[in-house]
Amino acid sequence: MKQRLTAKEEEVMEIIWNTGDVFIRDIVAQMPEPKPSYNTVATQVKFLEEKGFLVRKSMANSFQYSPAFSEKEYRGRTILSMISQFVEDEKMSLDEIKELITQIENKRK
Repeated sequence: MKQRLTAKEEEVMEIIWNTGDVFIRDIVAQMPEPKPSYNTVATQVKFLEEKGFLVRKSMANSFQYSPAFSEKEYRGRTILSMISQFVEDEKMSLDEIKELITQIENKRK
């Protein structure tokens, strides 16, 4: 997964990560007012599935969606991607990266 989520996609994924297996109508029901249309959410879900964020399971005449990986995994990959970009752009030195890793490890303890 190299792609990052847009703000709207992240909003949908937050609902799915917090809820688990969902149908599109479940996502719409949990969205804040003004609620987007069912078709708008269905389009976002389709893109998320194409990007590899969601897994679809056929249920009768509908589809149930599940996250392909956890929010924690996504956040970790996003952070690693950002650090990698900083290194490539030479915006962070090796010492700064080591310090950042040390801070992250200390917070885990």
